[in-house]
Amino acid sequence: MISTTTAALTVELTPTQIRGLKLAKLGDLHPQDGNKWTHQDATVTYAKSDRFKEKPLKVKFATSITLGQLREYGLLQSLNPDGAAAETPHGITMAGKMWLLKHK
Repeated sequence: MISTTTAALTVELTPTQIRGLKLAKLGDLHPQDGNKWTHQDATVTYAKSDRFKEKPLKVKFATSITLGQLREYGLLQSLNPDGAAAETPHGITMAGKMWLLKHK
């Protein structure tokens, strides 16, 4: 177990993978349509400073490819090990949290 965590900490991630890992840190990722993964009840919101709600803030998401790469590195895990990986929610592992702390 220690070697897996150590190997995950030495992995070099792309900026897209880092954004996906940070998104998973905020909450579990659930599958959406179009090979996208985001939080379960994610909706378009508006900036707090926008009085007239003219500029919507987009929903942040990660793609299935990015999610698969992070899962291979051991930074994300499926929350339901019995289900198919493409259909079950994913959460960040302790190795993923440690990677973010080390490379912040």
